[in-house]
Amino acid sequence: MARVHAFTDDLLADHDAVGLVQLLRSGAVAPHELAAAVRARIEAVDPTLNGLAHPAYDEVWTPNDGFFAGLPTLVKDNVDVAGLPTRHGTDAFPAREAKADGDWVRMLRAIGLHPVGKSRLSEFGFSASAEHPRLGPVRNPWNPDHTAGASSSGAAAFVAAGALPLAHANDGGGSIRIPASACGLVGLKPTRNRTLQDRMMRDMPVRIVSDGVVTRSVRDTAAFLREAERHWRNPKLPPVGDVTAPSAERLRIAVVTSSVGREASPEVRELTLKTAALLEGLGHHVEEVEPPVPATFPDDFLLYWAFLATVIVRTSRLRFGKEVDPTRFDNLTLGLARHGLRNTPKVPLAIARLARSGRTSAAFYRSYDVALTPTVAQATPLIGHLDPALPYDAIIDRLMDWVAFTPLQNATGDPAISLPLAQTAEGLPLGMMFAAAAGQEARLLGLAHELEQAQPFARIQA
Repeated sequence: MARVHAFTDDLLADHDAVGLVQLLRSGAVAPHELAAAVRARIEAVDPTLNGLAHPAYDEVWTPNDGFFAGLPTLVKDNVDVAGLPTRHGTDAFPAREAKADGDWVRMLRAIGLHPVGKSRLSEFGFSASAEHPRLGPVRNPWNPDHTAGASSSGAAAFVAAGALPLAHANDGGGSIRIPASACGLVGLKPTRNRTLQDRMMRDMPVRIVSDGVVTRSVRDTAAFLREAERHWRNPKLPPVGDVTAPSAERLRIAVVTSSVGREASPEVRELTLKTAALLEGLGHHVEEVEPPVPATFPDDFLLYWAFLATVIVRTSRLRFGKEVDPTRFDNLTLGLARHGLRNTPKVPLAIARLARSGRTSAAFYRSYDVALTPTVAQATPLIGHLDPALPYDAIIDRLMDWVAFTPLQNATGDPAISLPLAQTAEGLPLGMMFAAAAGQEARLLGLAHELEQAQPFARIQA
């Protein structure tokens, strides 16, 4: 199918977020004009992409002096925006308007971003494809027959299609990085506790979720992280600062193309090694190594996902109200909950091992500065491959095959960034993922700037 995008010669043109900020500050564009252009673009592509959960185009806001003042954005529908429902991608309970912004949205507003709606996700973010049994799937703008990838799929679909340059995403197993890979975007999962989060994310026994954004340029991702840090900085982490150019540092880069029990496809492995050759040509030291992952990791992470699903299903009426209908949870959520319940005695040890994974990671990064892997192990699947109506055993096996690389950094808390450096033979984007030790976002952003210059990212409108 043909690509779907909204790029045209309106006010947005093909500017990234920083470019639009410059236009806003110069007075060449007014905030209300920009909001109208974003609305028109969303409405142009959403009938195909199906990524909008709740519009909020008419919300009145007063631009502040934040860096992004007047720039519209979308918020993923698993954090609270005052006046909008928070549905978590499920039909199992009635929509209720949030009474107040969550901590994340308060930060977004403080740095000048203006939410004009909420983007769709898979149910509670468990699946790597948002395919709702009633609302239908979120589709990939590069080819709508394919998924837009992971639970932040609505955000990624709209940014890739040019509806807006920057949108909120969060990542509990790859849900910033996987849709960035599928849709040809930059997706950085920050270090654990780098940014503010809503209470639901903070209360997890192992804080696997990190909040961030998906963008079309490295400078947008860097500018967002800089501004978020200016609003609130974790004193236990080294500052990211203002990373605006490639780093002169030559790095020791470990290349990994397999995970525990899961291999990258031949095509994905070849594309990863091409990226490794690019790095070597830039003067970095590149070495292929075995995956630095304990043999127990995949089962432990799956069990932790299952434990979270068990808690959600078993406490759903307490959390979401008495009107919850548990029979309306999808097969993946229910299957994970059953897996967690059957294996409850194993959960404490699995959590303990996941909590210790950061030690193994810290030891690895004493020998290497950065790890390169493919973001996903296979090309982006067709819609239906991860359909939540399928039997649980079929869904979970396919899911674990595809997302073999991203969950590690959710357990260790390390930062990782997916960059759109490759394309499959079918012409779909494929991300390359770079991870580093906790707190080393600046190193990743310096490398990302260098790679973006050396091999400019493919454009959907080309």
